[in-house]
Amino acid sequence: MQIHPDHHNIFEETIDHKPNRKWEALFIGKPIATADAGHQAIGKLVGLAVFSSDALSSVAYGPQELMTILLVAGVAALHLSLPLVIGIVILLAIITFSYEQTIHAYPGGGGAYIVARDNLGELPAQTAGAALMMDYILTVAVSISSGVAQLTSAYAALYPYRVEIAVALIVMVMVINLRGVKESGTTFAIPTYFFLVMMFITLILGLIKYATGSLGMVVNPPTVEMDLLQPITVFLILKAFANGTTSLTGVEAISNGITAFKEPRSKNAGTTLVWMAGILGSMLIATTFLAIKIGALPAESETVISQIARTVYANRGFLYLATISSTTVILIMAANTAYADFPRLGALIAGDGFLPKQLTAKGSRLVFSRGISSLAFLSALLVILFKASVSGLIPLYAIGVFLSFTLSQTGMARRWWKSGHLKPGEEIVEPGSTLKHTPGWKFKMIVNGFGGFLTALVMTIFAVTKFKDGAWIVVLIIPLLVFGFYTIHHHYKDLATQLSLDTHVYQKRVARNRVLMPIGGVHNGTLMALKYARTLSMDITALHISIDPKETEKIEEKWIKWGDGVRLVVLHSPYREFLEPLLEYIDQLSEELSPNEVITIVVPQFVPRRLWTRFLHMRTAEIIRKSLLNLDNIVILEVPYQVK
Repeated sequence: MQIHPDHHNIFEETIDHKPNRKWEALFIGKPIATADAGHQAIGKLVGLAVFSSDALSSVAYGPQELMTILLVAGVAALHLSLPLVIGIVILLAIITFSYEQTIHAYPGGGGAYIVARDNLGELPAQTAGAALMMDYILTVAVSISSGVAQLTSAYAALYPYRVEIAVALIVMVMVINLRGVKESGTTFAIPTYFFLVMMFITLILGLIKYATGSLGMVVNPPTVEMDLLQPITVFLILKAFANGTTSLTGVEAISNGITAFKEPRSKNAGTTLVWMAGILGSMLIATTFLAIKIGALPAESETVISQIARTVYANRGFLYLATISSTTVILIMAANTAYADFPRLGALIAGDGFLPKQLTAKGSRLVFSRGISSLAFLSALLVILFKASVSGLIPLYAIGVFLSFTLSQTGMARRWWKSGHLKPGEEIVEPGSTLKHTPGWKFKMIVNGFGGFLTALVMTIFAVTKFKDGAWIVVLIIPLLVFGFYTIHHHYKDLATQLSLDTHVYQKRVARNRVLMPIGGVHNGTLMALKYARTLSMDITALHISIDPKETEKIEEKWIKWGDGVRLVVLHSPYREFLEPLLEYIDQLSEELSPNEVITIVVPQFVPRRLWTRFLHMRTAEIIRKSLLNLDNIVILEVPYQVK
């Protein structure tokens, strides 16, 4: 034990204690000490697997969803896919530039939420937080559902069980993430790089075959039912572009999870972001190009990736199965990005008082376990409601992430404007970072401002073109989430005001403590409670609610012998009620209290050691405690008496 250097009446001591082994340890591992947090940080290679799997896996559904919209105008309209994807890749480059700047400006992480909070204000910050949380929930639902779609493309017999498989996979990824960032990252690194290797082998081989004229067309493409063909309109093209931009979801993940990287955090996170953007952009273009050249058709029954793989390899052999397997696994692993970021974002918002404070607490494995569990529950609920349909979930997707893109880039543009108006050497300390004069701030402001305009445009296009298909749900939910955030925040603010010592008026000690002890019988537990009550006050009153006169008579006889002179008040209950007479008596006594008096309720409670026998008793102490907690100037104490 050490004495505090500045205060002689404050002592510090470290307890040498190791947690007891619990059943959860079988699934998530042994608890990790706080001092070992630094050893849980990850490098760039593992970071790419943890935070980029969502973005990288979108190549499996982004181009397909874009082509699905164009197909309503006929197969000939699919040639527009490539120009649209190139436009999406250009937008990816702008967003990547913006978030790379964000990573270095805000090394503490938080992404769009922190940027909006520091530069745009509280409401835009909570809007960004709500949008991102909605996006992460959808990321898990969409990526898992898409992974199951890849699996059922190869094994059609599993299609009727797609919802059950999807929910089981959500739980599996949850358990892995509960084991900790480093362990989950190592677990997911192998399948992520397996996917990248198989995809690049497939795409490069496909491009080589196309260049040499030996690629051919897809054999037996899936049957697609088409109603009356629609004309190619600007609205249709914009709708297809909006669908394709789902490939950009997950780009912001690295900026939210900077704190998970090893030092130098910002440099490692920024490098990982650039790697991710380069890999994603090249795969999007190559996949779309090959899909057009082989005549692939987007369908629920067989994915575009499956059609490309079996055409490139000219069969459904080992390499085809390896490609489909790796794609299925990466889509499942893509949910890991949301599991890595959702709990961190939830902790940030909760730390600011807009979500329950419990989300700020780390579990035994140094991860925000409550956030991880909440994400699994909400995403599983979505999968069940939409029956694991990617096409059904996609309209809900991307609006949230593009709203956060817009707020992030607008916030960064304002940050550069503020930076440009500082003198060299001048600093402003903000909650999320330290603001300094930045050379070249005008160029950065223009780039971020232009990027914010583009992402706002895409968000609007998506909301308008997909409104009837389900986007209205997100348009409605995000404001409701923000309203919920503010409701929670007002509660915490009111609570802080009531608990604040700023308005505290010093009061003398309690002048009189009136102790009441409800008893249902006279036994060892009663006498133990009476013994404790005497340490509190000499003003003790035992209370018995009389329902059975004969039983009351026995209690009175025992109390005369064992009550040690303490008065016993018998409250007759003609309607055999227990709680109501007790509460009425306490109310009457409360009205007689002086300002500096208090009532203490001492409740004897015997506790059976066997768990199953606890259900055989009335639990009177628990009923009394719950009923009296909301009353002023009343303290409830339980005196346990263990019985075998």
